Amino acid sequence: MDTLSIQLDKNCSVPMYMQIANSIEKLIDKNELSIGDKLPPIRKLATKLDVNNVTIVNAYKHLEVNDYVTAVKGSGYYIKDKKFKKIVPSDTTKEYFSSIQNDDYDYEYENIKLMTSGQIEISENAINFASATPDPSIFPVDIFKSALNEVLDRDKGFAFGYQESNGYEPLREALSDYLLRSNSIKVPSDFIQIVSGAQQGIDIIGKCLLNPGDYVITENPTYSGAVSVFKSRDAQIVGVPMLQDGIDTDILEENVKKYHPKLVYLMTKFQNPTTISYSEEKLYKILKMADKYNFYIVEDDSLAGLSFSNLSMNTTLKSLDTNDRVIYVKSFSKLLMPGLRIGFVTCPEIIVDKFMMAKHTTDISSSGLIQRALHIYFEKGQWENHLSYMKNIYKSKYDAMVYELNKLEKYGITFFKPQGGLNFWLTLPKELDATKLYLECAKKDVLLVPGKIFYTSKCDNMNKTIRISFAGTNVDEIKAGVAIINDIASKLINKTTKKTYLTPMI
Repeated sequence: MDTLSIQLDKNCSVPMYMQIANSIEKLIDKNELSIGDKLPPIRKLATKLDVNNVTIVNAYKHLEVNDYVTAVKGSGYYIKDKKFKKIVPSDTTKEYFSSIQNDDYDYEYENIKLMTSGQIEISENAINFASATPDPSIFPVDIFKSALNEVLDRDKGFAFGYQESNGYEPLREALSDYLLRSNSIKVPSDFIQIVSGAQQGIDIIGKCLLNPGDYVITENPTYSGAVSVFKSRDAQIVGVPMLQDGIDTDILEENVKKYHPKLVYLMTKFQNPTTISYSEEKLYKILKMADKYNFYIVEDDSLAGLSFSNLSMNTTLKSLDTNDRVIYVKSFSKLLMPGLRIGFVTCPEIIVDKFMMAKHTTDISSSGLIQRALHIYFEKGQWENHLSYMKNIYKSKYDAMVYELNKLEKYGITFFKPQGGLNFWLTLPKELDATKLYLECAKKDVLLVPGKIFYTSKCDNMNKTIRISFAGTNVDEIKAGVAIINDIASKLINKTTKKTYLTPMI
């Protein structure tokens, strides 16, 4: 059902989400909505009623809590059989929804989660600075199709069989050679584990090494997907602030002494979201710390090859690791094609068997067809060619973004120039609130990511940061999108800044 007859009174003391929920309940009770009917998409109903997406989310959640509707992940909300409806006690409902009356409620976090899960459809006209996923038009479809066809002609049905749990051996050998040539990382193929993307790799690391109550130290802010994995293992997360050359190692050591972590999770090149790359001095400090205090480092490296400067960015923790302290995770999602769902993990010898067993219990093995095609892709030197092609494309977008973002400096909006990667990390002045900027931009179909969702713990400036990605946009969209941000920032600052003028003396 695409439309509902709902009237809102915005001057009423009843919260708007409750007005919407009550209206839908009445439609259900009057049999104007039937069992199995689908409620309108969140974004569509929000637009029609001129309310925030999260207002609709809260209305639908209220209905779900009271068993009026059921949520189907990736599809939407559907009417349930009211004969089986059980009313939740009002105290429980009140407690469940009390957070939405709180100023600290993460409106933007809910929106981002909904966008990424497909529950909010992104307009075709939207300028998507929120996603770091590449534009599909630049995927090497023809070349990879040729590799797939070659595999099918050569291997026939064997291409669709299960591979070894640790991965297709020729691919692991090719990756071992590539790591040595490109990053000076010496890892035998036996210690390389093929995984279905970096997220799965991090998940398996958690299964292998973490028990409930164990501590994991991360950068703060950091990649929220990794934090979710560690929390799913009931681990305790401790965030350490970032400096201009990487994590604050003084605070890191204090927390290592205090919490004795099993893991320290880091992104040492073009860190997500801050875009900072670690200095070599800091990498050595962290490795010495790992040896001294006996913990593993998970180095998540998805963007190291995407440097736009002449400076060498090949030094990683793993390339300096002489004592097998670093678990190196790399995905091909951001630089090849995300839908391939392929990546790899290099495992310390002491845990390689345990890791392979955990991979086997997760999904037996990653796609044999994709692994074999990727092997051909590497063997023919196509990866290096594609990486060079991607760097040229992204460099033009990067330069365009720098040029346009410089126009925001007049409002006190600052940003770090990372010289690589796919993102920019903006810091806002005191007159601007990241949540308000995000919401106002969303109304104009310009999508940003408020920095708040990346923080593991509260910080003074967490609502003063924004992440902008240029991966899925073109130069024209960058220009148009930043112009909209410029206009909205100006209006928001004017609202919060009262100017007084002195009357000139005659």
